[in-house]
Amino acid sequence: MLEYLVFLLVVLPVLSAVALLCIKNEGPRKSVVIATGAVLAFCSLALFAGGSFQLRPQSMLGLDPDVLVTGLDFALLAVILGIAVKLKSPLLIALGLLQILPLGYFEYSFARHAAAGPSLAADNLSLIMVLLVGFVGSLVCVYGLGYMKEHEAHLGLKKTRQPRFFFFLVLFLGAMNGLVLSNSLAWVYFFWEATTVCSFALIGHDGTQEARANSVRALWMNMLGGVAFALALIAVYKASGTVLLSDLLAHPGGGASLALLAAFFLLCFAGFTKAAQLPFQSWLCGAMVAPTPVSALLHSSTMVKAGVYLILRLAPAYAGTSLSSLIALFGAFAFLTTAALAIGQSNAKKILAYSTIGNLGVIVACAGINTPASIAAGVMLLIFHAVSKALLFLCVGAIEQRIGSRDIEDMRGLIAVMPRAAALTVAGILTMLLPPFGVLLTKWMAIESAMASPLLVLILALGSALTVVFWTRWAGLLLSAPMPAAGLVAPGAAVQAASMRIPMTLLAYGAVLAGLASPLIYRSLAAPFVSLFYKGAAYDVSAGSFASGAGTFSVYPLFLLLGAGFFYALRLARRLPARSASAPYLCGEQTGDAAGNVFRGPLGPVAATPANLYLSAICGEEVLTRWINVIAMTMLAVMFGGIL
Repeated sequence: MLEYLVFLLVVLPVLSAVALLCIKNEGPRKSVVIATGAVLAFCSLALFAGGSFQLRPQSMLGLDPDVLVTGLDFALLAVILGIAVKLKSPLLIALGLLQILPLGYFEYSFARHAAAGPSLAADNLSLIMVLLVGFVGSLVCVYGLGYMKEHEAHLGLKKTRQPRFFFFLVLFLGAMNGLVLSNSLAWVYFFWEATTVCSFALIGHDGTQEARANSVRALWMNMLGGVAFALALIAVYKASGTVLLSDLLAHPGGGASLALLAAFFLLCFAGFTKAAQLPFQSWLCGAMVAPTPVSALLHSSTMVKAGVYLILRLAPAYAGTSLSSLIALFGAFAFLTTAALAIGQSNAKKILAYSTIGNLGVIVACAGINTPASIAAGVMLLIFHAVSKALLFLCVGAIEQRIGSRDIEDMRGLIAVMPRAAALTVAGILTMLLPPFGVLLTKWMAIESAMASPLLVLILALGSALTVVFWTRWAGLLLSAPMPAAGLVAPGAAVQAASMRIPMTLLAYGAVLAGLASPLIYRSLAAPFVSLFYKGAAYDVSAGSFASGAGTFSVYPLFLLLGAGFFYALRLARRLPARSASAPYLCGEQTGDAAGNVFRGPLGPVAATPANLYLSAICGEEVLTRWINVIAMTMLAVMFGGIL
């Protein structure tokens, strides 16, 4: 039964992707996507119910599984090299060869001995990732059915590209499941590179010059991580005699040799590139040109989550080392600086991109802090962030298709135009912003776990404070009174496909319910994983409160307080008569027009345009990015130099 479940989770998306590539009609395409998502969700639940396991398949398609994966690995690298040659890029060709040559050396010299043992394995961290792929990833794919129809209509395409789009989108799910269920680093490497190819194809899907340029940037940055991963395979085996994660994690606690620590750094470096951590953040920001389902999938349950998954996975092996301390500082720095960069943005997708990079930075910092409390915080943030961020991306996609803009300034007063989408977006923002929702809970856990380092506490606390600025600004715009200068379309019932509406609604409920269930999520998901590698419980959870020696976070009392405040505010708002709303006073003689946003100036009528301050002179990309990248590269050099 176990083998069948793993087969369905990894291979079924591949078979479905091939079918979708051949299907030209909308009806069968919908059926295949929805059926695949339903099967993945069911199988992920069934696999989770079965608990941890180790498995070595005896045969796949009549071949030895390790031989098959090796063959597929070289075939995939040949595809990547072919792409590089087609693009006539010396950099991509060099990076492709720098993966093929080390992999060939590893397979020729060590693979036969390294293959002994279970190739597949899962503990709670793997099973959590499978659940995220099965549920969040599947909902994003279903959303894509309605979204891509409107998207292609907007582009004016005469011939649909949806077969190719859904081929890579669904294939992404299978690659991610294979990655997190692999116990052999050689297998992880294959699926790692498969996600790189999928992201390259999806980012460049629209075929514009901008899309192609950003897809190439994503490719070379992730290939750089692939080179580090290929070298790490050799280094790990030479230092430990194994490439099985279960063996590497069998004796946690900082006993790794310097050679093994160097190998772990290479793997973490690969994780940094995949998770778009500094100084590699530009590939994820550039990926925002892709259709919204791609952005949602990259951020929530596939590409970038693979990076932090690997860093969290390896955390017990480098606990108590200088590498661990430097990783904590590196992640915290990414959180603080990307929060500052997000303040300078009005593009909703870029705000979400920088927010994602920052939250992944918190997870990286938690892995580096490397205590039971911090690892629990990192695992839980992985869950809460995936649900809320997927919701926000899907909402932005729906809004952009209606108003023709993703600028949050153009969303002013959206609650009057698209009440459902605006309410869902605000719900997503609140679950990222307010207590007692899960994202804020896990940041509290992260800050508390860093108490031994005042510098880390300061950085994490300041980063958390900065996030309040861009989240509240966005929510305030959505709920404010509309003004004609904002450029919104006239109010009316938005025509929205059920395949878009249902995933957004389910994710909104999921984000809220996940916050309510945070004590249960800790006890059933995070704590069991932590107990595998760390001694002692991180928190005492009872009566809906997280208690430790440093403090208490009361989830249910805060939920009651939040609910009471919401209903009281709603009641007062409903009592407010229409005449109580008045146009803003513009410090001049109002013209008396119906909108109330024009006044008489010394040279004639002046129209007022509402806008927020974005502090571009302080938080602008052109101001901060260069220096942030220089500091990040210096930190990476110090990280590696410190090991040597």
